[in-house]
Amino acid sequence: MFRRILVANRGEIALRIVRACHELSIEAVCVFSTADRGSLHLRYADAAVCVGPPEARQSYLSIPNIVMAAKNTGCEAVHPGYGFLAENSVFARGCADNDLVFIGPSPDTMDRLGDKALAKQIMADAGLPTIPGSQGTVISAAEAARLAAQVGYPVMLKASAGGGGRGMRRVERPDQVERAFLAASSEAEAAFGNGDLYLEKVVLSPHHIEVQMLGDGAGGVLTLGERDCSIQRRHQKVLEESPSPLLDASARERLQGQVLAACSAIGYAGAGTLEFLVDERRDFYFMEMNTRVQVEHPVSEVVTGVDIIKEQIRIAAGEPLPGTGAVSPVGHAMEFRINAEDPAAGFLPRGGRVERLVLPGGPGVRVDTHLYEGYTIPTSYDSLLAKVIVWDRDRASCIARGLRCLDELVIEGVPTTRNLQIDILRHPAFVDGRFSTAFLEEAGDDLPSMRSA
Repeated sequence: MFRRILVANRGEIALRIVRACHELSIEAVCVFSTADRGSLHLRYADAAVCVGPPEARQSYLSIPNIVMAAKNTGCEAVHPGYGFLAENSVFARGCADNDLVFIGPSPDTMDRLGDKALAKQIMADAGLPTIPGSQGTVISAAEAARLAAQVGYPVMLKASAGGGGRGMRRVERPDQVERAFLAASSEAEAAFGNGDLYLEKVVLSPHHIEVQMLGDGAGGVLTLGERDCSIQRRHQKVLEESPSPLLDASARERLQGQVLAACSAIGYAGAGTLEFLVDERRDFYFMEMNTRVQVEHPVSEVVTGVDIIKEQIRIAAGEPLPGTGAVSPVGHAMEFRINAEDPAAGFLPRGGRVERLVLPGGPGVRVDTHLYEGYTIPTSYDSLLAKVIVWDRDRASCIARGLRCLDELVIEGVPTTRNLQIDILRHPAFVDGRFSTAFLEEAGDDLPSMRSA
């Protein structure tokens, strides 16, 4: 096992990793930008290194600065968390070149699965059903138009190197293709340094369902059930739950079995998440694989009892998986993302000082956050403030517990998405499980927190 690990991230995920390290008797070294001098994860770190100014490219995205921080503090491994350099194969290779273990899959695996078009082909070859569309990237708007005519409108243009909803455009008609192609490619180039796009047919009224897995690199695979991430805005997740209210036992078993077989076939090592669109008939289509820990990983942890961060570290250290096959989730869990955003103003992000903070508690409650009273929220990074995770024996009880916890939660000083989460939990369509990825768009008028003053 490692003696000392560098945590190459910030905020709540950095603190989450520090806690896992300490429970494994591993020292945790944290990095920070000058904007994060007051961040809570630094208080719990065994050592801290400033890696640059607020601009992410000069700090959290600076590979030389991160590697130097790890080497100068005697670290043996680096945990990237999510975002920033977590899926950057150049960073992973830089770690290896400096005798540092990158806690994640191999750089080659990241390259292959990080290319969304190539990942679709790999998973199709491994037996997973994929959405009809291009067999790789499309090189021009004219080619995109020809493919769209073949698979049928509407279609989605997506960044091959992308994620987080950037570099994506939905196209309803032939006359929209060229403008959408240019806009998506330009956005992808700016966000990822790669303007390549691929095309997929739009699955109407789908659920967004993902499967959490762990692999040992030698064919051993453990799946931790599925998460339903359909409540989202502009392809950004808002609320996640496990298990999905859409799937029945037969569909769940079929999905888990195909994921097990596919990940075993490719010899995946580390934690990963396979994302699917699932239609009303419970037919599922592979979209992409994230080769890192997800923001919503606590949902799977609380229904399975598996600590995903610890398992990432153990796998990287050469230790075996806690088991193989499919874990049967117990009870129901939900995660509510609390962001420093104003839903009534188009989800405009805001920084500011946390004047008052009251976190919920009680049985079946977990809060992952880096907030404290007096903390100044910087505007240089993601707006995520906290994740409120609740568990109970069934979905109805979980919703009731979620409402109670959100009612207890107090964050004063900045606008947040707390009230939006409450509105979602009270909406009849959500309560009945009758929703899709278009829920917020379709239910917006029924959600008081989204109405402009």
